[in-house]
Amino acid sequence: MMSWFVYLVIAVIVVMLLSAAIKIVQEYERGAVFRLGRFVGLRGPGLVIIIPFIERMWKVDLRVVTMDVPDQECITVDNVTVTVDAVVYFRVVDAADAVLKVADFSRATYLLAQTTLRNVVGQSELDELLAHRDRLNEKIQTAVDEGTNPWGIKVSMVEVKDVQLPETMQRAMAAQAEAERDRRAKVVHAEGEFQAAEKLAKAAHIISRDPAALQLRYLQTLAGIATERTNTILFPLPIDMMTAFMQRGKATDNKQLPQQ
Repeated sequence: MMSWFVYLVIAVIVVMLLSAAIKIVQEYERGAVFRLGRFVGLRGPGLVIIIPFIERMWKVDLRVVTMDVPDQECITVDNVTVTVDAVVYFRVVDAADAVLKVADFSRATYLLAQTTLRNVVGQSELDELLAHRDRLNEKIQTAVDEGTNPWGIKVSMVEVKDVQLPETMQRAMAAQAEAERDRRAKVVHAEGEFQAAEKLAKAAHIISRDPAALQLRYLQTLAGIATERTNTILFPLPIDMMTAFMQRGKATDNKQLPQQ
């Protein structure tokens, strides 16, 4: 009975040693192995065997991490208080540096992104923040990437998600936009009037050179306004328009007179 108990204890110890010695590292991971506190290299992916109680392994995820930067209240160069938030995409490119050179690379990147966001927005104007957000994203990404490069972290993208303005500034911008639309409408209307005046001047010049064109214009106007039979229209008719008809009538009378 005692021998079976000894065998059971030995089996439990063997299982514990094997579970401590055998590690599985995923394809997207790397294992930083420390032997008695000294870094001895990276292992993985796949099956990794370490010396129990002498070596320990720290797994590092190499996939892209998406990190939300919460709302940050900033003051722009033109003294406008805005609230901005962003999202940061980064990944570990050197697992050894990520383990050895920084205690918690995720938290360090998070805090660096916060401070960089406030600094970059504080150095920008409101118009640039609203109209050229891609430039702001590029500045933040470059600054954060330079700060995390010694840690083996690559910041691939930074996107500012939302820019919140004070209500007074929103009303002022709405009034400015409305005034700008009114100005454009007036400019377009004035350009249309100018072009119409040019066309009318050319038409008047052409009509003045040919009296027949003026007569046709009168007839077109009569056809346009005589759509309702109940209307009585008094239209001034130039006498020279009747000259051709009067001459034609005289010629017809002369033909009908008997020759003596």
